[in-house]
Order: sequence, then C-alpha cells, then structure tokens
Amino acid sequence: MDLRKLKTLIDLVSESNVSELEITEAEGKVRIVKSGGAVVQQFVAAPVQAAAAPVAPAPAAAAVPALEAAPAQTGHVVKSPMVGTFYRASSPGAKAFVEVGSQVKEGDTICIIEAMKILNEIEADKSGTITRILGENGQAVEYGQPLFVIE
Repeated sequence: MDLRKLKTLIDLVSESNVSELEITEAEGKVRIVKSGGAVVQQFVAAPVQAAAAPVAPAPAAAAVPALEAAPAQTGHVVKSPMVGTFYRASSPGAKAFVEVGSQVKEGDTICIIEAMKILNEIEADKSGTITRILGENGQAVEYGQPLFVIE
C-alpha cells in the first residue's frame, strides 16, 4: 500500500470520530485503531506465493510485526487546500519561497499548487518558523495532505 495513502488514512482516523478502520487490498491488510487519542497502525503483508513450492499459512499477528505509528507532529501543520502539483518556487530556476528555518508571517506565500493549469499561491495560515517541509517539489498532492510544519 502506498505510504501517502497510509498517511491520509491515519489523518482521517485521528481527525474523525471513527475509532477503528480496517482496509484489505491485494498488497495486504491495514488496521488503524485510535486508542486514547493516539493512532496505532498495523500492516500485514499479503503472503507471496512461490510458483513451485506450496506455502503454509502463517499466523497473521505473529508472522509480521506491526509498523510503527506515524510520529506525532509538533507545531502547526499546513495542509494542502486542494489536489494538484506542489511547487516550492515560482519557476524552475527560482529560489524556493521558504526553507527549513525560514521565518514566516501569516499571509506569506510558502508554495504554489498547480491545479487545472492554474497556479495557486498557498499562504502561511500562522506566523512562526518552518521546521519541516513535507511536500516534494513537482509531486502530486492530495486535499488535506500535510505540506509544512510551522512552530
């Protein structure tokens, strides 16, 4: 399962009233459980079938260790307000709007998201220091996907 999809599912569970979510796909099964405010995630990979040798079924919980839950974000997370392509600068050769350690004020442009051939400037919704840049330049982003952390 795609890591971006897992992060989105974790965010959805942590921000909603849902206490447990289980999804089964060809690659395996993911179970996300919210307990006491923290989100715990388990991932069980689908068994790989060998062409010549039969594979005995393995106990699901004992065979594959659970993945670590996503680390808790400290600070304010700026999320994508739309689906599109994330750009850190106004043009390919230009300097990035912000870097880790940059001081920003509420309303400062921190990135651009291109959607349907329109370049949308995304502004900081809080003043502070950029501590993490979570978006990859030129990559697709989804609605609600974390892009920056401001402290």
